[in-house]
Amino acid sequence: MQVVENLKVKEKVYIEKLENGLTVMIIPKHGMQKKYMIWGTHYGSNESSFVVPGETDITTVPNGVAHFLEHKLFEQENGTNSLDVLTSLGVEANAYTTNDHTAYLFECTDNFYEAMDELMDYVQHPYFTDENVEKEKGIIGQEIMMYDDYPEWRVYLNAMKAMYHNNPVKIDIVGTIETISKIDKEILYKCYQTFYNPSNMAMVLCGDFEPEAIVEEVKKRLIDTKASGEIKRVYPNEPDTIVQDRIEQKLEVSQPLYTIGIKDVVNCEGKEKKHIAIEILLNIMLGRSSNLYKELYNEGIIYAQPTLEYEFTNIYAHALISGQSPDPEKVYEKFKREVASLKENGIPEKDFNRIKKMIYGGYIKEYNDVADIARMFLGDYFKGINSFDYLEEIEGITVEYLKQILNDVFKEDKMILSVVKN
Repeated sequence: MQVVENLKVKEKVYIEKLENGLTVMIIPKHGMQKKYMIWGTHYGSNESSFVVPGETDITTVPNGVAHFLEHKLFEQENGTNSLDVLTSLGVEANAYTTNDHTAYLFECTDNFYEAMDELMDYVQHPYFTDENVEKEKGIIGQEIMMYDDYPEWRVYLNAMKAMYHNNPVKIDIVGTIETISKIDKEILYKCYQTFYNPSNMAMVLCGDFEPEAIVEEVKKRLIDTKASGEIKRVYPNEPDTIVQDRIEQKLEVSQPLYTIGIKDVVNCEGKEKKHIAIEILLNIMLGRSSNLYKELYNEGIIYAQPTLEYEFTNIYAHALISGQSPDPEKVYEKFKREVASLKENGIPEKDFNRIKKMIYGGYIKEYNDVADIARMFLGDYFKGINSFDYLEEIEGITVEYLKQILNDVFKEDKMILSVVKN
């Protein structure tokens, strides 16, 4: 068992690669009552074209299959729904699908092993029939219609459409009414057998566990499956350019919503360091303590700090600034002016040091919560990152490196504005 320790947060992660290819990560929190388990597969909405291990032809499936599978796995052949079973045990259970992975999870203080039995049983025993697949189309169809009217989701998805020509990140994770209508049980079983192989999955357990003992408990509950070969994932070519610099949609909202997007290139090396640098830059530009935030707030152009984030996988990367404003155009123009000013006048050392300390403090704080820790380690694992790396990389971030990222990433011809308003 591999042990990786980080002295800054006084935490260890124990990593075991099982014979069937499953990676199990344990972060012990001795004395803590809460326990958290999350089991994920490196399969999200990005994967609609792929070559199954052992085959040569490309398989293409409709958009929305990964999310459809997530819904269907809860339904059992005996007529029960595993989410109901987990809830009856007094645990908080859920599942989610992202662009690059799907995860099944629960958090509890009691009945951990009973909940573990149920989760590991339903994830390993899919049950699809023509009837239950058709029934699910109606349920997911309602979810799609709900998201179509959800302003926060539309302003985000429209930003993706403005930035990306062909990349699947621009496609709604749940698919569309049309694409899910083409899903059948054969497609679901093929995608399940391809992507739910243990060698394409990872599990994280965080709580008061003895690593060797909990790994044995995991092994006891695994069905006999051999590791498969590598899945070849097929993605369309994506130009570096954006599609359009502005996109607008009209929906019922009390105040206009906006998302400013900055399209970035995908980096295989130094992902963590770049992520931290962009986080620092976004906070220097428009964080709560920034001059621009104070100016916009005092003018009544924004009422709260915008959400600042950097999203990336192995096939896309972008920075996003999202919020509400009576005048999104003014926010956008002043943001671009702030970027130009930082490029011309340099990054103030005082601001850099303060924001860097704030972000470091945020990273440390994440290790107080079993859910934050487990979800972080799973998501980072599928990006090829050990979450501890962020705590190490932040030390080496300098003003000079920040200037380099500022010039490389924050280019006006890569920026877009998405707006949803009445």
